[in-house]
Parts: sequence; C-alpha cells; structure tokens
Amino acid sequence: MRVRRPQFRSGLGMTLLLALVAWLAGRVITGSQTSESQLVRASENSLRQPTGAPQLVGYEALPAPPEINGEMCEWMPASASSTLLASFQQAGAGAGRSEAALRAEIRARKPVRMIRDSYAAYSSVAVDIANNEVILTDENLFQVLVYDRTANTPPTARMTEPKRMLGGEETKIEFQCGLYIDPRTGDIYAVNNDTIDTLTIFNRQARGNVPPTRELYTPHGTFGIAVDEGAQEMFLTIQHDSAVVVYKKYADKEEPPVRLIQGDRTKLADPHGVAVDTKNNLLYVTNHGSVSSRDTTAKSEGSLGRGVGKPNWPLGQDVAIPGSGRHEPPSITVYRKDAQGDVAPVRIISGPKTMFNWPTGIAVDQDRDELFISNDNGDEILVFRASANGDVAPIRVLKGPKTQIKNPTGVFLDLTNNELWVANFGNHMATVYRRDATGDTPPLRVIRSGPADAPSPMIGNPHPVAYDTKRDEILVPN
Repeated sequence: MRVRRPQFRSGLGMTLLLALVAWLAGRVITGSQTSESQLVRASENSLRQPTGAPQLVGYEALPAPPEINGEMCEWMPASASSTLLASFQQAGAGAGRSEAALRAEIRARKPVRMIRDSYAAYSSVAVDIANNEVILTDENLFQVLVYDRTANTPPTARMTEPKRMLGGEETKIEFQCGLYIDPRTGDIYAVNNDTIDTLTIFNRQARGNVPPTRELYTPHGTFGIAVDEGAQEMFLTIQHDSAVVVYKKYADKEEPPVRLIQGDRTKLADPHGVAVDTKNNLLYVTNHGSVSSRDTTAKSEGSLGRGVGKPNWPLGQDVAIPGSGRHEPPSITVYRKDAQGDVAPVRIISGPKTMFNWPTGIAVDQDRDELFISNDNGDEILVFRASANGDVAPIRVLKGPKTQIKNPTGVFLDLTNNELWVANFGNHMATVYRRDATGDTPPLRVIRSGPADAPSPMIGNPHPVAYDTKRDEILVPN
C-alpha cells in the first residue's frame, strides 16, 4: 500500500500564519473578554478547508485500562541492531560471510514452533438433495469436502473421512466462503474470497487436485453466493467495495456482470451472505457494517484493477472518498430481486434488539416467512420473520453449550429433510438440527474434521504479526 506524505501548500501555510496573527491580536485587543480556547477553536476551524487529501482535524487520547500502567508494549528502538538480519550480519561479519549467504541461512532455518490448525475449518455448507450429500468448504486448508448427508461422527472418533475432496493448486481453491450446489447437475459453485478472484465451478464427480470445470473472474473480495434458477442468474456479494453483482448463471471467464447494486443509498456495508426469495421477488443481504463512499464522477478500474473495460463492475478503492470510511450498525438489507444501481432497500432489519454481531450466513424459508442468520460473534443462529422491518427481536434463537455452535459462518436450510445445517468455523464442526430447533438444543448429527478436544486457532489469512512484551502475547490480525 502506497502511503502519501502530508503536503503543505502555500495557501494552507498562509492560512496558518493569518490564524496565528489573529490569535495574537485577539490576546492584545480583547484581553479577558474572549477565552483562549475560543480563539484556538476559531483558528482550527479556519484550517479545515477541503484539500482533496486526508487531513488530521483532531485527536483524543484513549484512557489506559486499569490493569495497564504505562505503555502497552515496551518500546524498542527501530535500529539496525534490533533486526534479525542485522544480528546475523554482526555475528557473521567476523567469519567473512556475504549478505547473500546470511540471507540464504535465514531462509533455511526451521521454525522453533508453529501456530497452525491441522484440521479443516468449515466456512460454508450446502446440501445436494438429489444425491443425499452435504458439501463443506474448508477455509483453513483450502479444500472442498463432500460427505454423506447422514454421516455422524461418534464422540470418541477422531474425525469423519469425506467421500470426496477437492484441493491443491490446480483447483484454484483458496479462502472459500460461499457455496452453491446446482440442484439438477450437482455441480459445485465455490467462491474465492481473497487471494484468487475467481468463482470456481466443478463437476459433481471431480476430486483431488484438478482444474475447475469452469471459471468466472470476479471482483476482488467476493463472499456470498445465491442463484435464481428460474431467471438463471447468480448473485455475489462484494465485501470491500460494498456491492452486489449479478451474473448470468453460466457466465464464463471474463464475462462481466449484467447488473450492479452499489452506492450510499443501498446501505450495503461490508456485505457477506446473500439469499433470494423467488416467491416474493426479494433479495436479502447480511452486512457487517464497515463502508466507505465512492466518487461516482471519477473513472474507476475496480479494486486491484480487475474491472478495466467491464460494465457493471463495482467502483473500487481507487475512487474511495478520503475520510468517508465509517462503521454502520450490522444489518440485513432487503431489495427487489431485479434491483440495480444506487437503489435504496425496501426494508432494513437492524438495531440492538436484533442481537446482530457479525451476521454472516443467511437462508430464507419463503413458505414459512422465516429468515435464518448465522451470528458469527454471538455463537448463535437467529431466526426472524422474513417480512420483519426495523429494530426487531428474533422469533427464535438457537444458542448454548449443548448446541455446539461456535463462530457460525455458514447456514443452509434443507426443506426436503426438514433440517438446518450450520458450518462452525470455531470448532471443526458442521452441526445439523431440526428446522424449528430453538434454545440450547443438541444437534441431531455432527460432522467433525478433527478430534473433539482439538483447539481451533481460527487463523484465517493473517498479515502482520506483533509481539506484546508486557503481556508476553503474540498478536495476529486476520
């Protein structure tokens, strides 16, 4: 990421000088009639002029927690002697080794220990009704796993072996978090969220490290998927650009979307899950809440330059308006199924009563007027009236130690077998319940990818790492 250094133009410098002169004059002329704080505020306000670039307009020190005295971490000087390479250079200087040799030695070093999850972490789930199979994506080891729908891991068993699995570089499977199964062919549609901007489609019988049957090159940050079989359309949510793109179901490679929903009026904010109600012609989207506005007058190539020359491509971070970033309350936004452009939702479900805390997966029962939400940080499944509006409480909550629900990110409603499936990212489990389950209800069955007592680090796409010297902790943002 390229960081712009602050630039002070002559006009801004002159404004600063005039503000200082005005303050000094005010001190001489007004004496005690005008407070110093009032004049300081006036001079600060005179500096807050549009510049087309980010500006610091104020700051407030955060209070330290009671248990922390002084700095959170012990300060270490950023000197050459504090780096690993510099230490090696000092140690190897006497031996006459070159920098290239030292770098090669560092690369060859084995880690003292590793923090990693050796087992599949389920992120999304779907049932192949016709073939009586359940399919799960694994966002930890980059796999798609297929099991018998009625599989049930015994409490003493280490895990349940899948019938088939897809994984490896040829598959282009990485960070897969959205899943759809073609009800007629059994084809697997698996969404790549981050490193590979590609929707991969596999034949039902595909297994191992094989190329996708078909690929669609999607905007960066695609997360959820829903398909309208009647209209032969696919709906994909785009996290970072807060958008929904609509493709023809059989779109291939560079084919662009046919519609786009994006803009401040849409209230899309870090959208994740998506569901289609074909009976009432509605589209439901779950939103975590983070969003920034786009300059609709600027030319955008899309995030990472993926949208050059493509219609209906989301405006990317290249035209994000500086200072417009914000955190909105998590929500479910509802649109007409054929919505496009910067269009307002027909309804919004949001507010304290909803209990939303990272609402992620979503499924709709259009006949019973029910909406199922996997509430990630709440370790629960929330059920609402699909026709709900505003700050409303769920009609049912599935939660508690007996449910074994932990950080649920995927949910699927099997209307044929009257079952509710949950993909739990936090405990190596896929759990299944009766459709109307509520409270602290144990699952009917469990599919486990590892031992029952295996910890789940939930490390997903880690970037930097830091060491807190005061608490002796390693901090890993994901």
